Amino acid sequence: MPTPIVSREDWLIARMELLKEEKQFMQQRDALSAKRRQMPWLRIDTDYRFDTVDGEKSLAELFCGKSQLIVYHFMFGTDWNEGCKSCSLNADGYDGLSPHLAARDAAFVTVSNAPLDTLLKYRDRMGWSFDWVSSIGPRFGTDFHVTVSQNDRDRGKTRYNYRDIEPFSDEMPGVSVFATDGDGQVYHTYSSYSRGLDNIMAIYHYLDLLPKGRDEEGLAFAMEWVKRHDEYAG
Repeated sequence: MPTPIVSREDWLIARMELLKEEKQFMQQRDALSAKRRQMPWLRIDTDYRFDTVDGEKSLAELFCGKSQLIVYHFMFGTDWNEGCKSCSLNADGYDGLSPHLAARDAAFVTVSNAPLDTLLKYRDRMGWSFDWVSSIGPRFGTDFHVTVSQNDRDRGKTRYNYRDIEPFSDEMPGVSVFATDGDGQVYHTYSSYSRGLDNIMAIYHYLDLLPKGRDEEGLAFAMEWVKRHDEYAG
């Protein structure tokens, strides 16, 4: 159905009606965020290790003196030459956020299962500056359900987004949040996957403002249109 063309007065009436719903949505979002902050904490007893530009570090050391840590699970397999296109789109949106998060007592790090030198080479190509570390061994990825284990590959099912699915890749995206009590003990407070990652994708919030929206209807999958930012023509 074509979009109606109206007078300024009728446009303003429509906009004020939508504004009421937008305010209701924001109030609902604030309430949901409050519930998220009230989630119970899960003690982390596994000694996860990571390869970083400053040498091997523990999960606790990735906090860099802060009490909160956000980990973005970036899809990048051990034998891949390039990172996932959709994760790269997300990274374009969060690159540069670390200083602002640090001002709110939070650290941010990107973790992948690929070798560190491969990750850093790709980061240089993309022009990013965020901290990127390599998980040493697949345990971190499998425990947080973003790396598909050999056993899961053999059975054709893996646990993702809190349910069993047929894996669409050996690596899958997600975001996890951790907290520390100041004595080095780390706790898992939250993880989100799949469409839950829309909440942290800046470009989707801008696209949702447009008349065409995300314009993804008819595609084989929602993000089929995405390319790495150095691959768009023109």
